[in-house]
Amino acid sequence: MHQLSFWTSTDHAVNVASVPQRSPFRYPGGKTWLIPYIRQWLLSQREPPTVLIEPFAGGGIVSVTVAAERLAHRVLMVERDEAVGSVWQTILHDHGGGEWLAQRIVSFIMNHGSVAELLRAPVVSVRDQAFQTMVKNRVNRGGIMAPGAGLVKAGENGKGLSSRWYPETLKKRILDIVQMRDRLEFVQGDGLAVLAQHAPNPHVVSFIDPPYTVAGKRAGSRLYKYAHLDHVELFRLASTLAGDFLMTYDDAAEVRGLAEQHGFEVRTVAMKSTHHANMKELLVGRSLAWLQEG
Repeated sequence: MHQLSFWTSTDHAVNVASVPQRSPFRYPGGKTWLIPYIRQWLLSQREPPTVLIEPFAGGGIVSVTVAAERLAHRVLMVERDEAVGSVWQTILHDHGGGEWLAQRIVSFIMNHGSVAELLRAPVVSVRDQAFQTMVKNRVNRGGIMAPGAGLVKAGENGKGLSSRWYPETLKKRILDIVQMRDRLEFVQGDGLAVLAQHAPNPHVVSFIDPPYTVAGKRAGSRLYKYAHLDHVELFRLASTLAGDFLMTYDDAAEVRGLAEQHGFEVRTVAMKSTHHANMKELLVGRSLAWLQEG
């Protein structure tokens, strides 16, 4: 077992400014704040996992961090959303695609006219879709890319559309990920199917962060294109995994009930919302003995 050299308080929200920002996305429901817990969880394993699967990868901050910090030998990202997937596909599996995307970003002139023209343009390649997705992610309010999302208006410090457009920073993040392609794999598709495929392997661990739509919670439907999920089936599938797993959920009675039904442990941890409100997130696992008390 790895020797733990730090602890994370479950009662105090993680300062996300202390966490390396490695994803090129601004992602609603992103898990930057969870990274210290991810480290703690994976370092508690008897040996580094052969593979970490993230079946609902989204902005991929967990996957990219695990690859960067070599907390698993290999990382398998899965995402159903075609637009989000086009970015990962371009960076990870298109030879020269990541470099192209980085250069396209730094050469783009950000203004209302150029954004309107880009978003009207037909998508004729995966690369085109990837670039369009990156711009949309940065100019839409909250990084939301689901149908109906609106553009930033005043933005940060009155900068409007440019308030979240950091081309040199995005270029660096993308090129850093390109350097890790030997440890990262992306699959466009159904996360549950990929989990089931790898369920018998005890050397595979899974970080499961599904869209929060339990009990009719509408946030998931508003934030994500593919928000509807069979949560009962997800818990059943988790119970079949030979390797360890960690799930994150909104703290809802239905989730606690499913966890109890399958004999899983639950713990709440502190976090801050996008609007800096103090909140609690629910961690679910077969065992959370690794989670140190604050």
